[in-house]
Amino acid sequence: MRAIAITGFGADPEIMQLPAPEPGPREVFVRMRAAGYNPVDVKVANGAMKGMVPFTFPLILGTDGAGVVEATGAEVSAFSPGDEVFGRFADYPRGLGSFAEYGVAAEDGAIAHKPQGVRFEQAAAVPTATGAAHEVVETVRPDSGQTVLIIGATGGVGQSAVQFAARRGARVIATAAPDAEALTRDLGASDTVDHTAAPVADQVLALCPDGVDAVLDLVDPPEAIGDVIRVLRPGGIIVSTVGALDPDELTEREIRAVNLVHRPSGPLLADLAAQVDRGDLRVQIQAQVPFDQLPVRLPDIQYGHARGKVVIEI
Repeated sequence: MRAIAITGFGADPEIMQLPAPEPGPREVFVRMRAAGYNPVDVKVANGAMKGMVPFTFPLILGTDGAGVVEATGAEVSAFSPGDEVFGRFADYPRGLGSFAEYGVAAEDGAIAHKPQGVRFEQAAAVPTATGAAHEVVETVRPDSGQTVLIIGATGGVGQSAVQFAARRGARVIATAAPDAEALTRDLGASDTVDHTAAPVADQVLALCPDGVDAVLDLVDPPEAIGDVIRVLRPGGIIVSTVGALDPDELTEREIRAVNLVHRPSGPLLADLAAQVDRGDLRVQIQAQVPFDQLPVRLPDIQYGHARGKVVIEI
């Protein structure tokens, strides 16, 4: 099968001919139709998780995907050949990922049936980004009347987080460059601040002199997140999806800090896909990249300004 893989950490991704994976007794074997790009895919390729889990090379890149079940292991009962499914397909110890013509996923892992009304490309965009957005907002659980600042609101996680927070009745302040302001407001943001024009904290405090109740920071590294913390009221909460916080330090300042590590489940994915199918949740596709073009276009995707999800057509 064709796959986009690397021969070692830091190596350039390339299209390779590799053996198709064999499903285990409780795994499904899937003909991939689309895969979702996530920033973590490049971080893994560059060695960010080296030493944390075993890796096998060549390593097929990609975590999220959608496709059609072609075969199942002997002990699988929830899925059958012909089922349209989506979920997470990364298995680093076996060198497997979703950027390939075929993938395998555990029946009891993060995989679910795809609703017929949801395209493969939409489904492939959901697992990591929309799942993380749901968990971030559920961690904060903002009430009606509270104010939430979302930093990184135009990316895949951010756009869903805006929708989830607004749905709970919160006043959402979202970071957005001028060309993304209308989209962000359409998703539910009450206010936007242009992170390219002036420090975000200064702009937010101009809107809310008494501060905000919660900050969802989806992008800032440790050296940048400190300035944002000053917009929080005492008793507020800040959540980072990139591990940028020191919870002990912030406890002394009466601020709750959470470094979120998202682990999606099959039931959660099924619920999120049902929301997309009903039209209750929008998943914005920024670009659909043909499989053969991904190795060349990956640097631009990696460093571009996110306006939704990038999906690979397989």
